[in-house]
Formats: sequence, C-alpha cells, structure tokens
Amino acid sequence: MADIVLSTLNAKYIHAAFGLRYLLANLGELKPRACIVEFDINQRPLDIAEILLAQNPRIIGLGVYIWNVTPTTELVAALKRIRPDITIVLGGPEVSFEVDQQEIIRLADYVITGEADLKFAEIAGQLLRGEKPAQKIIASQLPDLAQLVLPYDLYDDKDIAHRVVYIEASRGCPFTCEFCLSSLDVPVRQVPLPALLEKLEDLLTRGLQQFKFVDRTFNLNLNTSRAILEFFLERYRPGLFVHFEMVPDRLPEGLREIIAKFPPGVLQFEVGIQTFDEPTAKNISRRQNYDRMADNFRFLREKTGVHIHADLIVGLPGEPVESFGRGFDRLIAMGPQEIQVGILKRLRGTPIIRHDHEWQVTYSPFPPYEILQNKLMDFETMQKMRRFARFWDLVGNSGNFLETTPLLWSKSNSPFASFLEFTEWSFAKIGRRHSIALETLAEQLFLFLTDKIGLNQSEAANALWNDWKRGGRHEKPNFLADYISNEEVQLARMRQIGPKRQMRHGNRV
Repeated sequence: MADIVLSTLNAKYIHAAFGLRYLLANLGELKPRACIVEFDINQRPLDIAEILLAQNPRIIGLGVYIWNVTPTTELVAALKRIRPDITIVLGGPEVSFEVDQQEIIRLADYVITGEADLKFAEIAGQLLRGEKPAQKIIASQLPDLAQLVLPYDLYDDKDIAHRVVYIEASRGCPFTCEFCLSSLDVPVRQVPLPALLEKLEDLLTRGLQQFKFVDRTFNLNLNTSRAILEFFLERYRPGLFVHFEMVPDRLPEGLREIIAKFPPGVLQFEVGIQTFDEPTAKNISRRQNYDRMADNFRFLREKTGVHIHADLIVGLPGEPVESFGRGFDRLIAMGPQEIQVGILKRLRGTPIIRHDHEWQVTYSPFPPYEILQNKLMDFETMQKMRRFARFWDLVGNSGNFLETTPLLWSKSNSPFASFLEFTEWSFAKIGRRHSIALETLAEQLFLFLTDKIGLNQSEAANALWNDWKRGGRHEKPNFLADYISNEEVQLARMRQIGPKRQMRHGNRV
C-alpha cells in the first residue's frame, strides 16, 4: 500500500523507467509513502488499473510518452471512472506541449510540464495536505541538477541483472534541430561529476555490465567525456558495454586517444547524422561539418573497436528520396555497424511544423505521428520507404546476414537502389513486412541474389550458410539442401557442441 504510486508503461519490459526513479529519489519526506509500479505497453490497461488500485493510492503519477500515450489514455479513463477520488498527475514529454489538444489531459486532474523532478514532490505534498493547486497545468522550472538526489540506488538487483539501466551526465542540447524535442531544452546542464562517478562505482560494484547514457550530446563537454571514459577504462572487465550518443563531427585528439584504448565491443556510439543534404540540414536548422564527420568515422572504423550506430531520417522537408538514397550510399561507404533508418515524426512542441505549408507535409494524427507524405515524397513512396526501413532492420541491422548483405549490391553502384529493389521484390512475394520467419527471409535473400541479380548459386549459398552458422544454428535450411553438404552440417554441429562441452567440463573443475 502506498499513498503515492508512480507508474508508466515502458516500451518493453527490459526498459527501466529512469524518470520515475528521479521522481521517487527526490520526494524527500514523502519518499516512504511512495512506490514505483512499472508496466509495459503489451499489458492491458484494465489489468494495469487493477494492479494500481490494489495499492489503494491517493495519488497516481503517470509518465506519458509517445509510445504509451494511447494505452495510458485508456488507463486514465478507466481509473477516473472506477475511483474518481484518486488524484491523477501526468508528466512527460508527450503532455508537456499542446496541452489544450489532448484527451488524456482532459481526463487527468493535473499535468506537470517540463522536468518534474522537484515540482512533483511539491504538488504531491500539497495534495496530501488537502490543498488544491491553483492551476491544472503546472509549468516546472528547470531544476538545478546539483540539487537533485541521483536515482541510481533505486535500480534494484533485478534491474541490474535483466534491464537497461539508464545514466545521464547532462541534460539539454546546444543544437536547434527542428525535429527534436532536445532543441527546446537549453541550456546544457551538467550533473556534478564527483557524485555521478560515485554512483557509477556503486553500480559496477553491484555487478552492472551495461550502461546506457541518455545525454543528447555526450561529447560536448570534453573534460566530462574524458573523465567518464577514463573511469570505465580503468575499471574495464570482460562483458562491460557502454552506450553514448555522440555529436558526429566533434572528436578531438584528446578523446580519440582514450577511445582507442578500449577493447573491441565495449563502446557503442550512436551518431545522429539524419541527412547528408546540406540544403535540407539548413532547412531544419541542423549544423554539422561533413568532412570532419567523415574523418571521425574513418578513425573509429580503422583505429578503434567502437560499434557505430548511425541515424538517417526519411521525409525531412526539402529532401527527395533520391537525395536520401545518396546519403544512405555515402553512409554505407563510411562503414557503421548499424544504420537506423527513421521515419520523420512530428513530436509535440517541435518547430518542424513551420515547414508544413511550404512542403505540403501531412502527418498521421495518431502516435507516433509519422509523416504520411510531402511535396517530394507521395504516400506510395513513403510506404516504400517504411518497408525499406523495416527490411533493413531485419537484414542489415540484425547481425544475421553480415556476409550476405553486401552481396545485394555487389553488381550495383548503389546499395540504396539495390536494397530498395530487394525490399519491394520480397514484399511482393511475402505480402508483409512483419512476422517474417528467419528462414523465410534467408530464402528470399537467396532467391533474389540468384534469380533476380544472377549471382552464382554457390557463392550465395555459402554466404548464407556462413551467416546461418554464425548465429549458432547448425541445422541446414531446406532451401540450401542442394548446396550445402551433410559433411558441412556435421562439421558445423561439432564446432558448436565442442565449446559447450568444454564449458561444462570447466564448470565441473
């Protein structure tokens, strides 16, 4: 039982709600009267309501995001019908803007816009004392990060063992990219470094192996970036993995030196390129030095073991599909391990809407508010690009087809054109872009490589078989029956069983 229940619907079970932990950590004297109850979007709103009501709370605080606003609206509607006496307070980016247009806000009692780390405690105290806030919509001032209690002690042992643990060294972004909510979050503010490093030490001592930093521009403050990287390097142990979001054209020698010392696979950098078209970048107020970016990519690929996750966006105002394709080809040549092809979204509060009239942009009215069409990409083209993005995730980003994927453009000058052709060919054959079995996808690759572009059957079969084995699979797919000998299958099986036997033997000893 708790007077205050903090809750949200995470996108997946493995995600731990960082914002809720900040709220609980900063409740002060109210903290013993509060608890966190987390869910995910696969759970039914009525079942969630039952669990929340079992706590018999007086206040329910809900974190609302683009991925959960629809089921959370249903949840709030049910809660207010069943227990109208419970006060529901909303917060989060989805309800911080356009507050007069949302059904969920109409249903709730109060909404805190902006960063509610301290404001929620203030409002909860008022409500528990029987005092009603003067306004339904309550704007929160940016908190002084030095005054916040850091929430990392609230990650429990289950979180550390099974979930993504989020870390932040700063909030805000100095850039003004119009598609991004961070463009409204200025100035950049730093978490006091000594306190953060102390908490990181505690998490390492408790056994945490994977750290995901949510800073929008981790490498903006070079002294802080270097200190954190040195911290992890000095404490390196096998299995350590640290994710950062980096500005792609800012990697000075001081950072390069420390990055190059990490063993392969420890660091992952998410770099948001978004577009290579300079007029489009100017349209959306994005600043980046493409030559410096290319040099940084070369360094990371040739001199380090960093895993690079690079982002491109489809549908930006002013960029036709041909320009996007050239950018994709350029990025392929730079060699990141992953390319995230995102579809432009109209996030609430972002200034990207100022282009709607000039570029005739139409967005879906439903979350995640993806673009449907614009002047340069009609709806049919946008649908093709959605399929492209989905199939690229299944093939290019999954790690299941490392050897096979480059064969798709082995007879072409454009990886984008070749993969788009594969996407449309496969979609015509399968009729869907979701729920595709891995063997079905592998067979589509084989047929496209051999029947469509005329690749040697043995070369295609060997590449697919090597990829198949790499994933720990040793049973021969049916479509490769005529190309892979039984001796090859037996050899693959023995290579997989051998290490397992050695591991079991080692454990006994």
